[in-house]
Amino acid sequence: MHGHTSGLKNNQIKRLSNLYRRRVPPEAAVTADLARALADLSLEIGRMVSCLVDRRGRVVTVAVGDAADTPLPTLAGEATSRLYGLRLVHTHLKPGGLTGADLTALFLHRLDAMVAIDVAPGAAGKKETATAPVVGPAHMAMVAPPTSDEEDWLVDPPMTVRELEALDVQERIRALEEELARSATAREVRRTSAERAVIVGLATREPLPEAEARLNELSELVRSAGATVAARSLQQRGGPDARTLVGEGKLQELVSLAYHEDADLVVFDRELSPAQAREIERITNLKVLDRTQVILDIFAQNARGREAQVQVELAQLQYQLTRLAGRGTAMSRLGGGIGTRGPGETKLEVDRRRIRERIQALEKAVDDISRRRTETRKARTQASTPVIALVGYTNAGKSTLFNALAKSDVLARDRLFATLRPTSREGWLPDLGTWGEKAVFTDTVGFIRDLPDELVDAFRATLEELHDADVLLHVVDAAAPGAPERVDAVQRILDQLGLEPPRRIVLNKADAADPEIVAALAERYGAVAVSATTGAGLPELRSVLAELLTRERGGAERPREAVAAGDSMGA
Repeated sequence: MHGHTSGLKNNQIKRLSNLYRRRVPPEAAVTADLARALADLSLEIGRMVSCLVDRRGRVVTVAVGDAADTPLPTLAGEATSRLYGLRLVHTHLKPGGLTGADLTALFLHRLDAMVAIDVAPGAAGKKETATAPVVGPAHMAMVAPPTSDEEDWLVDPPMTVRELEALDVQERIRALEEELARSATAREVRRTSAERAVIVGLATREPLPEAEARLNELSELVRSAGATVAARSLQQRGGPDARTLVGEGKLQELVSLAYHEDADLVVFDRELSPAQAREIERITNLKVLDRTQVILDIFAQNARGREAQVQVELAQLQYQLTRLAGRGTAMSRLGGGIGTRGPGETKLEVDRRRIRERIQALEKAVDDISRRRTETRKARTQASTPVIALVGYTNAGKSTLFNALAKSDVLARDRLFATLRPTSREGWLPDLGTWGEKAVFTDTVGFIRDLPDELVDAFRATLEELHDADVLLHVVDAAAPGAPERVDAVQRILDQLGLEPPRRIVLNKADAADPEIVAALAERYGAVAVSATTGAGLPELRSVLAELLTRERGGAERPREAVAAGDSMGA
């Protein structure tokens, strides 16, 4: 027995168990006899009684309570069905028809039908006796086909139990599934192999425009990961829900949205705790990802070369390890105290141990990478060749600008995190002169707001390149909305890394931006506006870099700290 069975008598439990013996004709939603038995028990115990009936007419689950108290079994052979293969029949002790919880359960679980039977006590005869309970009216609802522009369910008018028994519900289910199958076939024809995602933003204390900017960025992340954004939703609330982040009501809306948009993936712009991810998956029956997982996936796709692959794998394992630990101690047999000892490691301990061992090996590999890069930088320093490291927000056009300055041909794509492995090339600065008119340009991985800690830790060998640079050239996408917020995000990360080299902001993609916006940004940051694709502004940028390097390398009277403070441009 399931549901709220506490306090029931043994006789009542036995009578509830006897409901499993009843049979319903496959074409009927419920029989009058089953409805009467449910009503008698419901009135006697003063609680709702529910049962699940399969398509063969067998009662497969009995529970005391409503739909939320009735667990759904796993049905073999029903996996190809667009509906669950079960209809839920339950009593209502108060009139009013199907509740919002009933309809939500119907839609979320794709039940064949939801049936509610109103039950009321019969009129009293003698003082100590009463007539049979009044059974009815009955209410039934079914899932609406995807072509419906109204609600997600279709509710029949109230009817008597006898009228409901006479309906051929099996024929209606068959017709509905045929329509669902046609809709699915049509969608398969027009959809690509890319996953379709519903992206979800949460605005708490930050201004709404900033929350919108975060959601736009998540959309770009999802696109870069190879998925299609089918729909987006932004919720405003005082704070995140500890259990589901956005609240159960919002999750129900997301399920409806995903159903109508043929999406099987929900992506949140906040990092989810392991418990939140499990709870959201349980409620929605959809694949659930958070922002960090999407970023890690993009890194894994773009990792080229052994160094980048090692660092990406390290970041992924560090993220997974916390998720394994978050599953709790229920799966573990290792621990202290009586009753916690077992025959050995469970799969959870084995997985955790193997991940830790792999992390240790990868950390050693990253240390080796760091040492090799240190030796390379020492040789570069001894040669007195100035180093200019290009930093900035992801997809700001750093690689394209790098190719233009160093006459190189590294990969440059309109995707987030297209560059993961730092690349250095010599370039020409005509106004430099003192050091042979040469400089080393280094293209680095792009930053993003709220950069996951796992990525910062795993890419420390890459980011060490920035410490020994003579100048940090901060590349800003002048054509992107919210450029100042992106500048601030990068500056915060650079400050957190404790980087001392002077910084100079350059506005890239000026040819695609509004001239007034470019002018305002140039005045605000004292920046040079360029177009890496057309070459506009590049001579001026080379002159500015040469002047800055001359002051940095040749001006003993002006120490590095003073130069950094004077040229940070808003750091």
